[in-house]
Amino acid sequence: MNKFSALLIALILPIFLFGQVKNDSLLKELDNTVNEYGLYLNRKEADINKIKGLLHYTATDLQKFDIYGELYVQYKAYQSDSALIYARKSVMISQKLKNPDKVNEAKLNVASIMGTLGMYKESLDILETINIHLTPNLKGTYYWTNRIIYGYLNDYGTSSQEKKEYDALTKKYRDSAMLYFSPKSIEFGIAKSDQLLEHGHPDQAIKLLNVFFSKTVKQDPDRAVIAYIISEGYQLKKDKEQEEKWLIISAISDLELVKKENISLRKLAFILYEQGDIDRAYKYTKRSLEDALFCNAKLRTYEISKMLPIINEAYENKNETNRKQLIIFLICASILSLFLLVVLILLFKQMKKLANAQKEISLANTKLSVLNKELNEINEKLNQTNATLAEASLLKEIYIGRYMDQCSDYIAKLEEYRRKLNVMATAGKMNELVKAVKSNTSIEKELKEFYTNFDQTFLQLFPNFIDDFLKLVVDKEVLHLKQGELLNTELRIFALIRLGIKDSTKIAEFLRYSVSTIYNYRSQIKNKSVGPREEFESKVLLIGSSGKN
Repeated sequence: MNKFSALLIALILPIFLFGQVKNDSLLKELDNTVNEYGLYLNRKEADINKIKGLLHYTATDLQKFDIYGELYVQYKAYQSDSALIYARKSVMISQKLKNPDKVNEAKLNVASIMGTLGMYKESLDILETINIHLTPNLKGTYYWTNRIIYGYLNDYGTSSQEKKEYDALTKKYRDSAMLYFSPKSIEFGIAKSDQLLEHGHPDQAIKLLNVFFSKTVKQDPDRAVIAYIISEGYQLKKDKEQEEKWLIISAISDLELVKKENISLRKLAFILYEQGDIDRAYKYTKRSLEDALFCNAKLRTYEISKMLPIINEAYENKNETNRKQLIIFLICASILSLFLLVVLILLFKQMKKLANAQKEISLANTKLSVLNKELNEINEKLNQTNATLAEASLLKEIYIGRYMDQCSDYIAKLEEYRRKLNVMATAGKMNELVKAVKSNTSIEKELKEFYTNFDQTFLQLFPNFIDDFLKLVVDKEVLHLKQGELLNTELRIFALIRLGIKDSTKIAEFLRYSVSTIYNYRSQIKNKSVGPREEFESKVLLIGSSGKN
């Protein structure tokens, strides 16, 4: 019996050791991101569809140019063919606008995405048509685009002589781009770190990039690029652990932003393959290949296609080994089951009774949990309703009081105005009477007083509205108040939204503007939102409320 037990342990133990997974929280986070990729993909498609929907409301070529540019950005690392379509549309619109900055910007986008699609000659032809001296502000982008294209040619080239020439041009254009990038910009940081790594200074490159990385947010498309270059620095230092860490961070960012034109996940897959983590290597490589094919990124597809057969063979070999080990394990488990069968028969009746008791307890606990959950939900809804009613009651009380005071004041002013006109008519001062009737001075004065009363009442209700509102936008100067102003037009629009008036038509009537003007004001402010623009007005509704986070 002791010999059999020893043999059983010897057979089973390797299986458990083989199945152990390194307890790495970053890798687990990456696994979860890969598994939930469909959610990020749906979100990406929804964002793109929203931008496309704006085309139905555009009235000018300039607006179309801006929307095409935004669609190009959305598609650039997602679906190269679509990005090229919108880049070309931007070129056509920019030529109609006859604006050199916009023409060159659109052409640079076309050249850049052609590089991703493997159209290197066409990309260089486009770059040759650009007279960059007309737009000195785009020189940095122009030289950097050249650096990217020649970098692709260097990676893709087969002749050592051509690769040498392409490598020299890559460095030349990179150094030229640095002359025109702001030293504080991410573009300069990326180019400078590339130069430092080339000259064998990984520590300086890592230090420089860590400063930029610390300022990025999860939604920043440059986050993955910076993390990847940091991993290259650690690769140069031969620090495998840190290299893997930054590749994981880069890959997570790529997946969450649905950047299908990427390199981090593929490179990480090969490192994990070398470490023996075949399952993850296979899963990540498969994900990378699907993304590259979807994006139509020629160079990435070529790189993955060379690596996939190696990892696929290792994956199949591992599965075959697992299958053989599983057969051995099943045989051992069957033998062990014979010994346990007698004990199971004896314990069956007792276990059945225990199971019934546990089932009853479980059902009771489940019902109790459901009731508790329902009670908590009811309490939460009741609290929210009470808070909403209290706020609504306060708004009604204050605004009704103001409304009655203002109505009474307006009646008195109308009576005084009637008397004044009566005096003029009685005295035969017809010219003065006609002039008084045609004058808009009194109306403008009353409107000014009306808006002042509105501003005072609103700020009485929400004294911290301006400060809280400014926290929601990036550019504070756009909401600068003139001397004597309590609220400007932009703040009044969002004050009305805070009071529950969201319809642009009603807001336009209240403020005596056109609906399109109100729409433009709202769009401009939302474009300067600290967070996602679609959440901006929801955050405004929470200002000064009990439900504010």
